[in-house]
Amino acid sequence: MTKVRTTAITSNILIKQAVDLLEAARHQAVRNTNSLMVFTYFHLGRLIVEHEQGGNTKAVYGQETIKQLSKELCKKFGNGFSQRNLEQIRTFFLIYRNRQKKLPIPQTPSAKSSLKSETAFLASFAEVFPLSWSHYVALCRIKDTAERSFYEIEVTQGNWSVRELQRQINSGLFERLTLSKDKKSVKEFARKGQLVEKPEDVLKTPYILEFLGLEEKNSYTESDLEKAIINKIEHFLLEMGKGFLFQGRQVRFSLDGEDFFVDLVLYNRLLQCFVLVDLKIGKLKHQDIGQMQMYVNYYDRYIRTKSEKATVGIIICKDKSDAVIEITLPENNRTIFAKEYRLYLPTKAELKRIVE
Repeated sequence: MTKVRTTAITSNILIKQAVDLLEAARHQAVRNTNSLMVFTYFHLGRLIVEHEQGGNTKAVYGQETIKQLSKELCKKFGNGFSQRNLEQIRTFFLIYRNRQKKLPIPQTPSAKSSLKSETAFLASFAEVFPLSWSHYVALCRIKDTAERSFYEIEVTQGNWSVRELQRQINSGLFERLTLSKDKKSVKEFARKGQLVEKPEDVLKTPYILEFLGLEEKNSYTESDLEKAIINKIEHFLLEMGKGFLFQGRQVRFSLDGEDFFVDLVLYNRLLQCFVLVDLKIGKLKHQDIGQMQMYVNYYDRYIRTKSEKATVGIIICKDKSDAVIEITLPENNRTIFAKEYRLYLPTKAELKRIVE
């Protein structure tokens, strides 16, 4: 009996090790494939640009060059080299050409070449271009250099999928974080991405909740809004920003025999504090702000530990009056905030109007 049990345990260990090995190999293969594709397209873009510059190419001649090249490459390698794709490849090189100095030098093929050296080369290349080709295609559509740099940092640090990157671009994340900031702060965003050091750093104006699928024209309750958020909690945490963890919904606490419920309790590991979220589908009232003040006071006095920072309260509402908020909260307030939400993707012009 003991022998059978030992054999079963050994078999399970073997299976786990085999699965881990194959998954690691598959992950590495995908990463190497992505790096090889980006490497190839970067240098293909270089060849196109150098050819154009060598012939002092004018726009019309350049288009004819790409057209002819596309025809020949499609004939030999398939339809992946259309004129549009080659133009994207050319644009990719022009945008990122300054990184040539950082790239590893590929080894000349020889008898000494090995899979190990090729893998090491691709790993070095991936340090300079860590994203997939699809990510770079999306980034190259962004005209503003600072905005493009910001998204590249965020997608790398957050390990965003292409779909999530596109969603953040469409929702105007960069504008929502920087439109109300000075030029120096915008440059910091472009150079370092979003740094979370104080509560204001995680706030957005407004919050975009289009992924909930709630239509503006339909009537819905605060309970409906909360349920929709719980069903899409991963998307909601991404929208809230960096470092957010979900702890609970309708979290109850009691005072003098009366029960109170916090809509959503989050924790931000970067700020090292609780973040309480209250949802309001109508216009924000001063009573709502007072209620949040009580929630924050309770968590500060009875829940948080000495090592944790002051609790933050965020009221996410449909509409708000800045004058009411300003006069209700103390002048030195740094912990309670009211932010509007939208159930659709606004245009950049609308985002600017909202912030202003």
